[in-house]
Amino acid sequence: MIDLEQKIQYIKGVGPSRVLLLNKLGIYDIEDLVTYFPREYEDRSEIKKIADIEAGETVCFRAVVVSKPNEARIKKNMTITKAIVRDETGSALLTWFNQSYIKSQLEAHEEYTFYGKVQKAYAGRIEMASPIFDKEGETKNTGKIVPIYPLTNGLSQNVIRSIIENALKLCNDQFEEFIPSSIRTKYHLCELNFAIRNIHFPDRNEDFMTARKRIAFQELLLLQLGLLNIKEKGKIEEKGIKFNKDVLVDELVSSLPFKLTNAQARVWAEIQKDMEQDKPMNRLVQGDVGSGKTVVAALAMFKAVKCGYQASLMAPTAILATQHYEGISKMLEPFGIKCALFTSALTKKQKEKLIDELKNGEIDIAIGTHALIEENIEFKNVGLVITDEQHRFGVRQRSKLSNKGERIDTLVMTATPIPRTLALILYGDLDISIIDELPPGRQKIDTYAVKKNMENRVNEFIRKEINSGRQAYIVCPLVEESDVSDLKSVQIMYDYYKKVFPEFKIEYLHGKMKNKEKDEIMQKFKAGDINILISTTVIEVGVDVPNATIMCVENAERFGLAQLHQLRGRVGRGKFKSYCILKYDSKSDVVAERMKIMQETNDGFVISEKDLKLRGPGDFFGTMQHGVPEFKVANLFTDMDLLKDAQECAKNILEEDPLLKEDQNSGIRKKIGELFKNKLEL
Repeated sequence: MIDLEQKIQYIKGVGPSRVLLLNKLGIYDIEDLVTYFPREYEDRSEIKKIADIEAGETVCFRAVVVSKPNEARIKKNMTITKAIVRDETGSALLTWFNQSYIKSQLEAHEEYTFYGKVQKAYAGRIEMASPIFDKEGETKNTGKIVPIYPLTNGLSQNVIRSIIENALKLCNDQFEEFIPSSIRTKYHLCELNFAIRNIHFPDRNEDFMTARKRIAFQELLLLQLGLLNIKEKGKIEEKGIKFNKDVLVDELVSSLPFKLTNAQARVWAEIQKDMEQDKPMNRLVQGDVGSGKTVVAALAMFKAVKCGYQASLMAPTAILATQHYEGISKMLEPFGIKCALFTSALTKKQKEKLIDELKNGEIDIAIGTHALIEENIEFKNVGLVITDEQHRFGVRQRSKLSNKGERIDTLVMTATPIPRTLALILYGDLDISIIDELPPGRQKIDTYAVKKNMENRVNEFIRKEINSGRQAYIVCPLVEESDVSDLKSVQIMYDYYKKVFPEFKIEYLHGKMKNKEKDEIMQKFKAGDINILISTTVIEVGVDVPNATIMCVENAERFGLAQLHQLRGRVGRGKFKSYCILKYDSKSDVVAERMKIMQETNDGFVISEKDLKLRGPGDFFGTMQHGVPEFKVANLFTDMDLLKDAQECAKNILEEDPLLKEDQNSGIRKKIGELFKNKLEL
């Protein structure tokens, strides 16, 4: 077998300078090289006659050079080389700019195959600029399906193709098959060596599709197996805390100033059932902004404490942790449950006191930020840990919190609506509950998508709202003005709005500021001391400001729909009518469709499905869950059927062999280990 960890400098065509260029693309060894898959393909296999070619087409045609190409200087630093070529149906004018070497490569009366985009076509005559070509009998650039790779400066398509071709020759079809033949037969998958060879250099489109299906399937299967294996491992190897069935939460529910929605009641029943089993709970609670996830979390913490255990809740920001602390302590302290807030803002003395109280069991519930996972934080007997907005932490940080106790139940909450199929990928190690209903009386936020010519009207509307005692958010995509982008930055917008609204108190907020500074500004905004807050998306997951009624997003076309929906959820949290204004600057039909979706629906799950469809999975959260390997080929929208097959296959494998210990699964087990190495705590 070939050593796939062999460094790339041993591949023919890779010298010291190219090693550095390939390293920039994340290519260090042979495995990196052969799994550096094309981003697209050009089908240069079909040869057309000149008379059949239309303007705008990108085509291959075969023709004879009529006479030697001529070169003319049209500017000081620009030359143009022209050649007339002909087949039996018509002629073509070919031009190349600043490519003098063409004269020596094209010979009169010789036949070549040309490939390029046709600019003009009329009556058996076409014009084409800078075509690629091969001499008759050669197929280096034409006459086949050609892969197109992502590049870096200094590396051409021809060079990277040649290097990958040399690597594949060196490997000589020695890739070790790891998917059992029974699975390949059931799901109609080709063998691995065929797939690797044809994902790069397919002879036919059918071969490419066959190769792509195999590689996409294995990516989806390995990720599902890796995550499900973690879940199964926990169930098999660990006996969890079996919380007492007789300890009910009825008195807490009765004390609430509102009735639980049907969705909250259903999700609580799922959590309670998990807590009362002797296996550790690992559950994700998904719920749109304002759906009442915190109340469900409070019920779980109440039950844990009344059963004699401590509980913990970790949030991504100090201000969100403080908000949770204020809401949860108000709910639970009347029942004799002591809550404490752990953030970096504590003095040394305050922190030491809380650490002691937590360790000896005087504190029932610890609520805080990353401060909770510090080494010196110890619980007496923690039984339940909850993380809010989990994707902002990553798998490893969640594990650190869970490791503060033994056999702990874990609850994860997110307000980012994720299509269920995507959630199964991102949170495959968790069971999933969805709160898909908003409490009654929650006001709809009116959303308007506007262009630049509406700016004055928007400003007057903001002025009117603030003069009525309300507050506004204005969100921008960048922190500072960039030479390469005209996106509106926080600093530029701050200066602009100070001039537009000299009578109002305006501040700005962005991710590069220190946490303490950010928290101070958010507290001032919450207290009403700031009228307009200019911000980046750091306020996407943030504090409740019931008095804020306007969310104005600059360059809204640059945000994903799910992210725009999260930003919109920052307003409409009080008794006042609220508005979301999406300012965009684009003529694109896709952008117009996305803005229309935002105006038509407030349902986060509908929006997330549309976002996935229009943009593809991409970096779905803005910050993809840390620790989950990325796909090179699979696409979570176009490969939905393949994903379902992979999920079915993964479940079947684990039903028969939960820990992948049987011989036929040894290759899969090895691959999963490599895939999740240093990423998940396997």
